[in-house]
Formats: sequence, structure tokens, C-alpha cells
Amino acid sequence: MDDSLAVAPDQLVQRHARPGMSLLAVLHAIQDELGYVPPATVAPLARAMNLSRAEVHGVITYYHHFRTQAPAPVTVQLCRAEACRSMGTEALAQHIEARTGCRFDAEHEPHATVELESVYCLGQCALSPALMLNGTLHAKVTPHKFDAILAAAEKCVEVTA
Repeated sequence: MDDSLAVAPDQLVQRHARPGMSLLAVLHAIQDELGYVPPATVAPLARAMNLSRAEVHGVITYYHHFRTQAPAPVTVQLCRAEACRSMGTEALAQHIEARTGCRFDAEHEPHATVELESVYCLGQCALSPALMLNGTLHAKVTPHKFDAILAAAEKCVEVTA
């Protein structure tokens, strides 16, 4: 069992896998609960869904959305699609990397505070550049606005730590 899990992988799968549910729906439910899909859930998921472990692992690794390790306390998802690019998202990305000391789409260290991810459309094309920070959408983001958003998020992390 993964020592970081508060619940056994079999129990986690039983809680989320229901007859008729797709593997994607179950994976989303697990990730919604934990913030990631623990590798230890692959075998119980395969058994519960009558699939091979390779099939389950393949789906988890194919879709960029699923993660197999816990996210950093502050996760920034920056839209890198065309509309945001045309409105300066690449300059914003450079600012974010310089401000955080992290790189987009790099594996984060287990104890990292900030994680940066590229996404390709947040549905805010008219309000670009857009990003999500810990699941909260922010539009028309400038470097100055990002700094304020990040400072508020880091303050929340300090309070809960």
C-alpha cells in the first residue's frame, strides 16, 4: 500500500467504481478526491473494471489531465493556446517561471510549493491570457496580477501548513 494514502487502494476503488461507469469517470472521481491517481490503485481498478493493468495504466498516462503523484500546494495551469498566445501568454510564462523558480511541465520535486502546467484552452479566449491557480480561473492576467494571485495563494498555503 502507498504509505501516503489515508485509505487502502482497494477501498478507494470500491468507493468510486460503480457498475456501468467508464474507466475515465472512475479515474476522475479518484483524482477529484485525492488530487492524483495513486499508482497503487492500478491493480484494484483493473480487477474492478475487468481490464488489464496495462489498459488502466495506458489510460492514466495517455491523458495529460491525470497525475500519478500528489500535486504541489500551488498549481498554476497557464493557457498556451493560440488566443492566449496572441495576447502575451508566452511573456507571462517567462515571468511566471522567473518569479517561481520553476519550469512549465517539469516534474516537480515531492516537497515543491509551486507546480507549473501548460494547458491548451480554458475557454476564456476573449479574456486572455488566462490561467487557473488551484482550480480558480483568472482572466486578463498580467505579470503584476499574477504576482498578487500567487502571493495570496502562498499565504493560504502557509496558513494551512
